[in-house]
Amino acid sequence: MKETLISLIKQSLSAIGITEYADDIQLTRTKDATHGDFATNIAMILAKPLSLKPRELAEKIVAHLPSSSHIKKIDIAGPGFINFFLTPNSEHDAIAQALLLSDQFGFTEIGKNKKIHIEFVSANPTGPLHVGHGRGAAFGACVSNLLEAIGYQVHREYYVNDAGRQMRILGASIWLRYLELFSHSITIPLNAYRGEYVIDMAKTLRDIHNEKFLLSQEKSQSVFPLMQDNAENKDVFIDQLIENIVKTLGADHFEIIRQYGVDEVTKDIKNDLEEFGVTYNAWFPESDLYKKGWLETGVEVLKKQGFTYEKDGALWFRATELGDEKDRVLIRANGVPTYFASDVAYHTYKYDQGYDQIIDVFGADHHGYLPRIKAFLQGLGKDLTKLQILLVQFAILYRGAEKISMSTRSGEFVTLRELRAEVGNDAARFFYIMRKPEQHLDFDLELAKSTSSENPVYYIQYAHARICSVWRQLSEKNVTWDKNAGLTHLDLLSHEDEKNLIAAIASFPEVILSAGQQYAPHHLAHFLQTFAHYFHTYYNNHKFMVDDECVRNARLCLVASAQQVLKNGLTLLGVSSPDRM
Repeated sequence: MKETLISLIKQSLSAIGITEYADDIQLTRTKDATHGDFATNIAMILAKPLSLKPRELAEKIVAHLPSSSHIKKIDIAGPGFINFFLTPNSEHDAIAQALLLSDQFGFTEIGKNKKIHIEFVSANPTGPLHVGHGRGAAFGACVSNLLEAIGYQVHREYYVNDAGRQMRILGASIWLRYLELFSHSITIPLNAYRGEYVIDMAKTLRDIHNEKFLLSQEKSQSVFPLMQDNAENKDVFIDQLIENIVKTLGADHFEIIRQYGVDEVTKDIKNDLEEFGVTYNAWFPESDLYKKGWLETGVEVLKKQGFTYEKDGALWFRATELGDEKDRVLIRANGVPTYFASDVAYHTYKYDQGYDQIIDVFGADHHGYLPRIKAFLQGLGKDLTKLQILLVQFAILYRGAEKISMSTRSGEFVTLRELRAEVGNDAARFFYIMRKPEQHLDFDLELAKSTSSENPVYYIQYAHARICSVWRQLSEKNVTWDKNAGLTHLDLLSHEDEKNLIAAIASFPEVILSAGQQYAPHHLAHFLQTFAHYFHTYYNNHKFMVDDECVRNARLCLVASAQQVLKNGLTLLGVSSPDRM
């Protein structure tokens, strides 16, 4: 219906002689029935560039609108709003469309033949995913689903930081725990990774390699720097410790342990996400940037553009000339590239793949990355409009009044896997995305586990289960549903509860389009809550197994299309549609 009305407005503008602004038409559903079903402010938008008064232009547009059996009345309100009042049966086609298109109902092809690259989660493989990572995972997966639903080809990618400093720290942490298993007295550094998962990996390392990496107690102690390991020195201490371990243990042996840590944690993350319903087209290792020369390529481009200089033996990027707060080191004095250099290389790779759009989903703590990414993209001569950076705020888990810590080094954190085991995948997926991504999320465990109408995901799923019970009742009573007969009698669906449900079904494609274009899965979540309310109200107030076959078949068509909306919406959010609750 929305597309039909937009087409009518375009025809009117053409008849008036206005074609330049035809793509600027904004048509929205009204929140107040006294203002009609749809409204547009097109007259107010075009009045200034056309040197006309908004209300006069609105009158011209209305006067030239082609007649339509779907429109009962048109009003001009305020300074120039055009309000459309639809005929009672104008949106009945949505029921037939839902039944015909089935799992594709609500989908469009706005993004047809356009490719999008989206990177999300990309947590360092230094330990299990915690509940904070889960929000980025749910958000990125839902945005990807919505973009596919509106026609885009979506490439989901996880960037694996397998070549940086943190992975060396993980390797050292595993080795120290390995020594403890042979009764060595070891003081774990402040900056080492802790937690049972490190000990578990050390045990597996011992089971596979036995004493291969074992040193004497004296040699083991010799690797510890003489400086004090405290808050002020902890970074220097751990870096020096790693250098000493590499020299004493041997670079090849240390690399085996480091790579083992990378592989084990990455495998755990991948399994965790797959169990959460989050999958990727590719897992891109940072080490590939070095192996395939993308890092050198990116740095060379910046050099040729004159955006680099040398200082204190290091290679720097002139980021301040392109809007960043300070210049950034690309290559350290010891020849080791920085994370910043890897970011330059990775985005060079992304752009070179020919995507129409690139989306980075970052945690809110990466807010400072935005100006530096934009700076080096300008330095590389890339089109900034192709990149969209979406920030996801932290999810804070509460057990009663207690806020749970999520430090990956201390080991005192709640993993995503633990959360899923406690509340289930469905509740976790829904709760993660039911708020705007830029809003902080306090994850209420007790609400997520409750089986009441207060729990939004339970409330929506219960609506689907209730519809499934209708089909079981049909079978039990040996009553058949004649879909074609029902579609010919949709005019019998005249009650206010039925009108609300029909209007919601008709608006479903608009919701998906809006949610996809705005990267806003919470819009769909809120719609499904309202939709479930409409259905529960209808279910509680009306009988479907009535004697009148025409009414029964029409109502069953409505119920079946409502089920399709619930199923399609929940599927896009990564939530199941249960037959029973």
